Amino acid sequence: MKLINAQPIQTPHLNHARLRLAAVITSTGARRWGREATLRSIFHPSASVIGNYQNAVEWLSVDAYVGEVLGAGLPPNHGPSWTISLIDVTNDAAIVKIENEFGSMKFTDYLSLLKISGEWKIVGKLYHLHQ
Repeated sequence: MKLINAQPIQTPHLNHARLRLAAVITSTGARRWGREATLRSIFHPSASVIGNYQNAVEWLSVDAYVGEVLGAGLPPNHGPSWTISLIDVTNDAAIVKIENEFGSMKFTDYLSLLKISGEWKIVGKLYHLHQ
């Protein structure tokens, strides 16, 4: 197990680089730039996106999540704000904590990832929307 906490992540380990890429794509790139195929590709088809939104529990499928992200109508942001504060890996399982902004909202995301056929896939995304 390797734990990286509250520090800039600089690791030559390819698995961590792929995890970092998946986290960044999820929380910034694909949803900022409206790249549906890229956003879908990092989720397992059975993944869920879960959090409290507007005083109710939101429990979305990947299809519903992608629809919400692309339907937000936000202009492209080529300088998104995000920070990865934790990567914890045990063989083929990992957790990534990422703090980011989407429009005017600030989120903390906890991504659960599983290495499937050599690729990291997000199997669950739990989020907190900061008030």
